Amino acid sequence: MEAVLATSTWRKSSRSTPDNNCVEVARPAAARNIVGLRDSKNPEAGHITVSATAFAAFLGDVVR
Repeated sequence: MEAVLATSTWRKSSRSTPDNNCVEVARPAAARNIVGLRDSKNPEAGHITVSATAFAAFLGDVVR
């Protein structure tokens, strides 16, 4: 999984603040069932992965 995320495009919200206090998200084409999350201020610190289903549920709860 590390190699898949290493070659993925990491994105952050267009609503992010200029001071870079953001979470970046990657959804690799080679593994569409996972989502990678990392700190935009310190991407070298690593990332966590969650299932795409769990991430969608999280976003649904946040939007409410």
